Amino acid sequence: MMYTRCVLLPGIQMLSVQPDTKPKGCAGCNRKIKDRYLLKALDKYWHEDCLKCACCDCRLGEVGSTLYTKANLILCRRDYLRLFGVTGNCAACSKLIPAFEMVMRAKENVYHLDCFACQLCNQRFCVGDKFFLKNNMILCQTDYEEGLMKEGYAPQVR
Repeated sequence: MMYTRCVLLPGIQMLSVQPDTKPKGCAGCNRKIKDRYLLKALDKYWHEDCLKCACCDCRLGEVGSTLYTKANLILCRRDYLRLFGVTGNCAACSKLIPAFEMVMRAKENVYHLDCFACQLCNQRFCVGDKFFLKNNMILCQTDYEEGLMKEGYAPQVR
């Protein structure tokens, strides 16, 4: 059996089938793989169309993402996190944050990207902006300094 590696995806290998090799059986449909390329994942061979996420049917060889398996399911990253990922609540709005969503963190607090703003003036932060955490409230530099002058509290710059 001669196979040439073409593209290496985390957990999934795409192999070029050499013409002089005996066709492999597909783990998805149980038919012989006579295509020019096949996928190897979970120590099995697959047609490119047969290695799909059990939830959304995306072709895992095309997505280029890591292959996830749990509870006898083959899943893409998004569906794996949606089904089995740990979720939490946003420290600003208290609404649920789905496990697959991008977040911002400040100490032990987790925020939706849209909620990560000064909790007094609602100013959104840009990369490199200073923010301050006082009593689990995110503050911009202006609001923090105004409060510092009024109340005299110590900064926790992040």
